[in-house]
Amino acid sequence: MKKAVQTLPKITLKQLSVFVSVYQTGSTSRASEALHLSQSAVSSALTELESRLQMPLFERVGRRLNQHPNAHPIYVQAQAILGQALTLEHYHKYQAGQIHIGASTTIGNYVLPPLLAKLYKALPDANVDMYIANTQEVVSEVEQLNIDIALVEGMPRPTDMKAIEQRAWRTDTLMVFAKRDSQWLSGLAAYHADKHCYELNIEQLARLPLLVREAGSGTRQIIDEQLLKHLPHAEVVRAIQQSEAIKHMVSADIGLGCLSQHVIETELAAGKLIQVKVAGIDLSRTWWLVWHKARHQSPIWQTFIDILIAE
Repeated sequence: MKKAVQTLPKITLKQLSVFVSVYQTGSTSRASEALHLSQSAVSSALTELESRLQMPLFERVGRRLNQHPNAHPIYVQAQAILGQALTLEHYHKYQAGQIHIGASTTIGNYVLPPLLAKLYKALPDANVDMYIANTQEVVSEVEQLNIDIALVEGMPRPTDMKAIEQRAWRTDTLMVFAKRDSQWLSGLAAYHADKHCYELNIEQLARLPLLVREAGSGTRQIIDEQLLKHLPHAEVVRAIQQSEAIKHMVSADIGLGCLSQHVIETELAAGKLIQVKVAGIDLSRTWWLVWHKARHQSPIWQTFIDILIAE
């Protein structure tokens, strides 16, 4: 029986590196500067890659390069291959405990710190890099293989579902809240001292100014799907990028807010803010763990997963 002949790939890491750089910078000249190669070497490597793949990656219009539809899926695969090659070269760094963690804003600011404390306790020499942004921005970083694992609030919506692993992690509840003795609730809402909250119905809430997070955040996704769809004429003052800004604006009695219970728990306990329950509205949501299937799962990655699952 003849042994199968192993075919060596003709595509090189240099060709993939050049392609990724051109894709990211938008030109061969900028890619040549970034890679410290001549522009002719960059153009040659890009042409060789297109020849090996037997497909165009860019459309050349004069001196401009426009991305061909083929470019994005090849870019994602090239990033994965280069990431694995870099991991192989620097495997000792992963062994020493290097991890890139992404988190959406609420989780990153209010939930992630004690989890990191547990990680450092388990691995004192851990080298942790963090990226905190809204859910869709974090998921995009995972797709580009810039993050090992992400913790996000909204339902992940990756471009390539097959490349991304997502697992339900834990639940959270959003709360509508107001300043204690708010002008907006005076004579309108019933206060329940035993429950430490006001109660409103949908029609009453629709007449009040409501401060919400920006589109793209996990918090806003739930507000859109489970609250605002019942309030077609709601007086939303504005969408705001920072939860802390919403909290301070509500404290100044500019309007009511809607944020995770984790964001306002200190102010609720101190009596500065108060929950406003809305009859018939459920603002519970799922938090997710997200990672790229091609990303190297190092020992520290597994340790962090174990900590998250234990939570």
